[in-house]
Amino acid sequence: MKIKMNGYRLDKSMEQSDEAEGLQIEIHGVHPMDGLLRTDRLPHIWCPGCGLGTALTCFLSALGKSGLNLDKVAVVSGIGCTGRVAGYVRLDSFHTTHGRAIPFATGLKLGNPELKVVVFSGDGDLVTIGGNHFIHAARRNMDITVICVNNFNYGMTGGQAGATTPIGGVTTTSPYGNYEYPFNVSALAAASGAVYVARWTVLHARRLERSILEALLKPGFSLVEIISPCPTGFGRRHKQREGLDTMRYYHEHGIIRHGADPRETDIGLGSVVIEGKFIDIDKPTFLEQRSRRLEQVFSR
Repeated sequence: MKIKMNGYRLDKSMEQSDEAEGLQIEIHGVHPMDGLLRTDRLPHIWCPGCGLGTALTCFLSALGKSGLNLDKVAVVSGIGCTGRVAGYVRLDSFHTTHGRAIPFATGLKLGNPELKVVVFSGDGDLVTIGGNHFIHAARRNMDITVICVNNFNYGMTGGQAGATTPIGGVTTTSPYGNYEYPFNVSALAAASGAVYVARWTVLHARRLERSILEALLKPGFSLVEIISPCPTGFGRRHKQREGLDTMRYYHEHGIIRHGADPRETDIGLGSVVIEGKFIDIDKPTFLEQRSRRLEQVFSR
């Protein structure tokens, strides 16, 4: 058996199988994402039909087009399915405790303002357990990019209801349907002071990539909300047992409305899902405000 490879690994079971005896296999080329992934940690742990692979691909593609110095890019995540992203990217990355990704990212940015700090985590981590940190980082206009993958439940820990679960949503902790009013993540960010707010589903791969690129290059607190299927935890209780079922649902219910008032973009079961770029404004970042204030104080 002769194996010639460049950039790919052959499954060990194939190498050792009787059927492989005498085969000559040549694989050429390197996958374009290999340079940004810790391939030794693959395959990933995400369920079939999960949208996280698409979300990560869009992020890495946008990062590659950003022109940013990758040696000065740091990715921070919390706990949960989305939180595993930090362990898969070949960048300086930090897997923090549940709900604490944003304060950790804030510390990184304040300690080294030259860093481009990206928080890549889920709705349960960022706006349920970490909700207070989310609104205050946006209020301060910390110069960080937040990518929030919203699947409407706690996917990794058992499919419990969270702060984004729609009214009527069936989860392990709301078996008769959720009756708590949910957060609208994009509206929460906008109301708290974010300078860039966009929402896409994983069905909108090219648009999503473009928005992530814009968010990466935007000074201040920028948010990209990604609506993503969770077939295992949320979908199977809502007749969306496969990722394609959710994609079909997004296609049928999605409406692109750039510049929409985020307060009018609530997501409900069976209602339209409004996507687009909602907020894109300019204002001084936290560090710029601090520098201006100190200059005023010490120039007196």
